[in-house]
Amino acid sequence: MTKWPGKFVIGLTGNIATGKSVVRKMLEHLGAYGIDADALGHRVIAKGAPGFQPVVDTFGKWILATDGQIDRSKLGRLVFSNPEALATLEDITHPYIRQAIDVLGQRASQKVIVIEAIKLLEGELRNYCDTIWVTDATEETQSNRLITKRSLSAEDAVERIHAQSGQDIKLRAAEVVIDNNKAFEDTWKQVVKNWQGSVPVADSEPEPEPTPKAAPSGTLTVKRAGPKQAKAIAEFITRMSGGKRRLSRGDVMAAFGEKAFLLLYRDESIVGILGWQVENLVSRVDDFYIEANIPLAEAMKAMTAEVEVASRELQSEAALLFLPPDLAQYTEVWTSLDYSARAVKELSVRAWQDAAMESMPPGTVMLFKQLRKDRVLRPV
Repeated sequence: MTKWPGKFVIGLTGNIATGKSVVRKMLEHLGAYGIDADALGHRVIAKGAPGFQPVVDTFGKWILATDGQIDRSKLGRLVFSNPEALATLEDITHPYIRQAIDVLGQRASQKVIVIEAIKLLEGELRNYCDTIWVTDATEETQSNRLITKRSLSAEDAVERIHAQSGQDIKLRAAEVVIDNNKAFEDTWKQVVKNWQGSVPVADSEPEPEPTPKAAPSGTLTVKRAGPKQAKAIAEFITRMSGGKRRLSRGDVMAAFGEKAFLLLYRDESIVGILGWQVENLVSRVDDFYIEANIPLAEAMKAMTAEVEVASRELQSEAALLFLPPDLAQYTEVWTSLDYSARAVKELSVRAWQDAAMESMPPGTVMLFKQLRKDRVLRPV
């Protein structure tokens, strides 16, 4: 029985690099509210967060980087090679993570919540869940993903994989298993099928209409895109980038595993595209293309408003826009929307800095806007 009355909770687990985050993103596209417990674990040990000092006191100041933050790579090398050290770290961080999850779950307006966690089954988080979903992939697939996406050596990748509890234990506990060895589209079909078949409060696959609702001729309308618009998105970005980004429908389908897209219509034609995501309670816009004859101020007011509404629904604390210099130069437009140019080091919260460093494309300018004052993991 879920801790949150009126809500259905999917517990999503699976060993490292089996594609949990991709499946969580798919469930978010279908209408669920996603909670990444492992990302919250990173926030718990940030400087000023409640887990920081206990971890430093336990493992020593040698784990600190030059900026005074915990160096997660140093800490990771220790705990992933020492089961007792890993258990000690989890004893410190897990109570704070559960507290944060409880705050997010209570605040969420969505009827379906998905909690993604590697250690979902080993502790109290399992009791939050109405059903257990497990992502599965071969060890070869896991290793390849860790090497290509996280830049681990082959030896470190194998060590990370073997440091976790057996995948077979998770599979035996699963009510839904998602085979995540193949292409995004195959995984998407599995997720949609199980969403429709096993989530009692889920609607059918929510796809937007191909054209906006009737409006006066020339009106700009923003619509949330779905996988059915993948081909149109690929063609628009390829054309607007002058061929510098030649995307296929498959490329965009894969991108749906990480982000969402907004489409800007004028009448029945797509005239703008914005790509964005919310991870670790930070919204990031890293794709923006607009036809030259569209008023920038009007377009951005409509599109950022939609991003901010959706971001607040996802309890995002801040929004980061990564723009090419030719768009960032329109200071009056961004100031009117309460965005301001910032350097990464000027962001006041470590998690916001991490989000910027992880997501900021080379050659772009970052604009910042704080969306909410109350934070889930307050400094101590």
